[in-house]
Amino acid sequence: MRLTTKGRFAVTAMVDLAMRHGGGPVTLAEISQRQKISLSYLEQLFGKLRRRALVDSVRGPGGGYCLARDMAQVAVSDIILAVDEPIDATQCGGKENCRDDEKCITHDLWANLNAHIFDYLGSVTLKQLVDEQNAKQPGVAQVHDMREVRPKRERTTVAA
Repeated sequence: MRLTTKGRFAVTAMVDLAMRHGGGPVTLAEISQRQKISLSYLEQLFGKLRRRALVDSVRGPGGGYCLARDMAQVAVSDIILAVDEPIDATQCGGKENCRDDEKCITHDLWANLNAHIFDYLGSVTLKQLVDEQNAKQPGVAQVHDMREVRPKRERTTVAA
């Protein structure tokens, strides 16, 4: 299977975005910093995710990205396919011309593996991944979402 950094980074970035859902748009610079993914790479990925209606972009001050769909309705396979990542363990890309323009003797094995992988990734939702992360790190997303609700401290000047 050829799942490259493109698919892995897209899923990671989408989980990061989903964990901050409800706190307003999230900038790619924030995701880049938290996940150690190149900003220019994220820009490319999020262009594809936006075209596939997985994220929405918000322009202007305070802008960034937010989820376009409910996270329970977004499967990991949706994210991977949105960034044009092949989920294919066959040598021939599914064309059945693995060996001298004919199907090799292990083609069906790899094609069946593809089906199992795709079924599994289609069964895992963004919500499940967020819930897992929140269970491991209670309060992380909630603290971030509350950032604008916290009262600002007033400065007091102490006379000398």
